[in-house]
Amino acid sequence: MDTKLIKEAAEIIKNSKHLTAFTGAGISVESGIPPFRGPQGLWNTIDPTFIEISYFQSHYEDSWKDIKKIFYDFFGKAKPNAAHLALAELEKMGLLKAVITQNIDNLHQDAGSKVVYEFHGTASTLLCLRCNERFAAQNFSFEEMPPKCPKCGGRIKPDFVFYGEGIPEKAYRMSMQEATESDAVIVIGTTGEVMPACIVPQIARQNGAKVIEINISRSALTYGTTTHFLQGKAVEVMSELLKEVKAL
Repeated sequence: MDTKLIKEAAEIIKNSKHLTAFTGAGISVESGIPPFRGPQGLWNTIDPTFIEISYFQSHYEDSWKDIKKIFYDFFGKAKPNAAHLALAELEKMGLLKAVITQNIDNLHQDAGSKVVYEFHGTASTLLCLRCNERFAAQNFSFEEMPPKCPKCGGRIKPDFVFYGEGIPEKAYRMSMQEATESDAVIVIGTTGEVMPACIVPQIARQNGAKVIEINISRSALTYGTTTHFLQGKAVEVMSELLKEVKAL
């Protein structure tokens, strides 16, 4: 790990007036959640058709079999790792203003982060498509499949963005506001290829922000958007970065 770069990044974080974090699947890999894209991506072994909104509507029962298995039986066991905890610590220190995440795993909130904008929604809540009631997934019984709304008997959908759906309005608006106001952004574990999420760090850079990218390999953001590239696993780099910030 480049100690000179770590020190420079720590100084940027410490001296920032408005620091934002932008996270992708790479931050949750060390919590046991595989990325969706890339060489080890989930979509290399599983056809993602089951979370296309049109398929979900026409094949409700089949879609829910895969949704339950992947997002609740498997992903539901994940716990925050040291990278999530480091971001929560930076927020407690008064340095980090918000986390913008493409992830739907709720691990930032579980780690203690208070201001989190979920660009692609969340698996932690379920939405009734008939009465619009929301339910906490952890309190929901998945014994009856496909699930029904306990209030009206309507169809239930996880509260994350399916293919073919738009980005939640508030998350989009607040993410763009953060990007415009930030003078520094920590980007962790994203390929920088998913639209429109990838424009968040780009807008920040266009507005003069320093962009610290933490990734195991270079991404679509590394050339042209990133100002400081810290290569390595999210847990290792964030742990070193937090230690250095605290030492300043």
